[in-house]
Amino acid sequence: MQKTQRFEAVRKIIREKRIESQEQLLNELHRKGFDVTQATLSRDLKQLKVAKVPDGVSGYKYTIPEYQKPQREAGAASVYIEDLRRGFVSLAFSGNICVISTLEGHANSVASAIDNIEVPGILGTLAGDDTIMAVLSEGSDRREIEDFFRGIE
Repeated sequence: MQKTQRFEAVRKIIREKRIESQEQLLNELHRKGFDVTQATLSRDLKQLKVAKVPDGVSGYKYTIPEYQKPQREAGAASVYIEDLRRGFVSLAFSGNICVISTLEGHANSVASAIDNIEVPGILGTLAGDDTIMAVLSEGSDRREIEDFFRGIE
């Protein structure tokens, strides 16, 4: 089956069921007739901007943002700004590194937003679960970066 059909199936499964692991999602896809590997599913989840968030009860579950057109199309910047607003907590600097704290499970979506809207002074990001390491460009202005993040609130 085609990638777009698989993406739609992943979206539907995550919206309709409580999915706690890639293995659980992979089993659901296999039941629906998709012959997909764990590596492919992992790439799909990244492309779909799926996040693992605390469920407030017993652990974590997958969540998926409402479907958006691929990045860099008209209106995409506002989607990324919403990701920033939803997950950003604080930032601190050390040398040419900016450490950005997020809500649990939001670091990937916030880092993706930073990379895609090309925040001034940030070359790129690496994300964990609730922390992002951003590499600053030579001569970047920390105040400009702080102002940017203050402006999203």
